[in-house]
Amino acid sequence: MVQHKTAPDPFAVKDCALVAIALGHKAQNLREMRDHLLKIHPGSIYHHFWGALLRPQFAAPDYNNDFARWVHYSLHDDPLAERMAVLDPINYLDMESLRRELVDLVEERLDEVEWLNWARSDSEFHFARSQFLIFDTSYRIEIPDELASAVAGMSAGSIFYHFVEARRRLPEGLDDLRFWLMGFGDTYTDLCMRLASVDPYFSTLTELRRQLTDIFTAYFEEASQ
Repeated sequence: MVQHKTAPDPFAVKDCALVAIALGHKAQNLREMRDHLLKIHPGSIYHHFWGALLRPQFAAPDYNNDFARWVHYSLHDDPLAERMAVLDPINYLDMESLRRELVDLVEERLDEVEWLNWARSDSEFHFARSQFLIFDTSYRIEIPDELASAVAGMSAGSIFYHFVEARRRLPEGLDDLRFWLMGFGDTYTDLCMRLASVDPYFSTLTELRRQLTDIFTAYFEEASQ
C-alpha cells in the first residue's frame, strides 16, 4: 500500500444526468448555422460537443460532435463534416476558442461552395444547452488504493461528472480525481501525470472507465512491488 503524509477528506462519488434545453434557434443550411454560431450561448457549444457522451448514440462513431453529424447526415457535406469531426475540445482554452474555430471552418466552406445544401424541414439543426442534475451516491473513497475498484464500479454518469464535467468547474482544466490526489501532496504526482494523458473526448464513457481502471490498477500494482 502506498503511504502518504496527509489525508484529505474522502472522495465523494457523485452521479449526473443530462437535460437538454432547447434554445429556440435552428439552422437549415450552413449560412444559418454560421449566423447562430456567432452569437449562441457558449453552453450550447459545450452541449453539442460533450453532451453526446451521455446520450445513447446510434450514429456513426466517426462524427463525435452534433455539428459534424448534422453536416454529414442532413447536409451531405462530407468535406466539412470530416473537418468538424476531428475537432477535439480538449485542445481549446475555452468554448469561445472552439466557437471561433467552428465559425472559421463554416466560413471557409461557404467560400468553397457555389450553392448551399439545405436540410429537410424535419432535419434542421436545433441548438440546445445542457443542464446537469447532480446526485450524491453516498459512496466515499477513503484512500487512493481503492480507486481501481471504485472507478470500475462507477456509472457512466459518475465518470462523466468527475472526469469530464469537472474540467469546467476546476482550475487549469483539472478533473476531480487529480484534484483529490493532489491533496496528498507530491505522493501521487506520477499517477496524476498518467491521468492527464487521457483524452476523454474520442472515447465512450465505458471505454473511458476501462482506461481509468487500467491506469489505477497498473499504478498500485507497481507501487506494491
